[in-house]
Amino acid sequence: MAKLELDSLNLSVLKALDFFQKNPVPRLNIKKYPFPLVVGSGNAINAGMAIFDQQKAIFANESNFKTILKRYQDLIKNKNLSHVIVISASGEKDSIWEIKTARKAGLKTVLLTCSPNSSAAQIADEIYSFRKLPEPYTYNVSTYLGMLLAATGEKTNNIAKFILNLKLPAKFKKYRAYSFILPDEWAAIAPMLEIKKSELFGPNLSLRAFSYGESRHAKFVIREKDELVISFGKNEYFGHPQHRWEIKPPQRANKAWAMAVSYFLVGLIQDSHQDYFRPNIGKFCTEYGYKAYSKAKPFPIVVPGN
Repeated sequence: MAKLELDSLNLSVLKALDFFQKNPVPRLNIKKYPFPLVVGSGNAINAGMAIFDQQKAIFANESNFKTILKRYQDLIKNKNLSHVIVISASGEKDSIWEIKTARKAGLKTVLLTCSPNSSAAQIADEIYSFRKLPEPYTYNVSTYLGMLLAATGEKTNNIAKFILNLKLPAKFKKYRAYSFILPDEWAAIAPMLEIKKSELFGPNLSLRAFSYGESRHAKFVIREKDELVISFGKNEYFGHPQHRWEIKPPQRANKAWAMAVSYFLVGLIQDSHQDYFRPNIGKFCTEYGYKAYSKAKPFPIVVPGN
């Protein structure tokens, strides 16, 4: 299959920020759910952890959701745990059986989605619908960024202005490995970047991400001149001393800022190296990726906006 003319991740970030500046997202009142069970697949659960990490919550993914439900049966029976919040941009695939399973367990179901007419939306008790742009399959920039903005209330014009004023290190494009270090309060963004590594580069390029606390645990035993270590804040210890890039977050920066800036930089890395994503995403969507889901149809290579 020929190389597809798809946006790189950094361009998708800029388009999403522009879109949300023109179409502000409504605020999400997460305090309405004081102790939810939050479930999602892939980066959906990481977005959920970023949204709900400042309050009591239980987190699960598609692999351990049933086990988590069994583990906390007593809390459900006593009504201490009354709501499950399912996060799914598409409102399809795993979210459908997750909502059905949660309802059988006696939980009220709340769906955060960008697809108000999806299969999951038709069976959820409550729905929060978010706007999204057309984007290449797996990107999910506008989808989860919109949800984070709804939770944090950050100003997209400030994020975009910061991104456009970034000054890259002189050899940014020549590194063969990149690592991100995020403040502990933004730890949920780190696995989102790890997933982007798998989606965009697979085994071909090293892209790592850790919270500051995780970084202390022998993540940088090997100091390599070919690795650029990008930190949001001060970095005195991790990576080769001459190959560190410290980015100082603005005073009001929060998790939407961290997601947008880090995704933008990953997109620049994508543009700076051999293109692994676009020559392969077509076959994944149309020939084999969807077959891992029962009754699923081929995935759209560009996921439509709404």
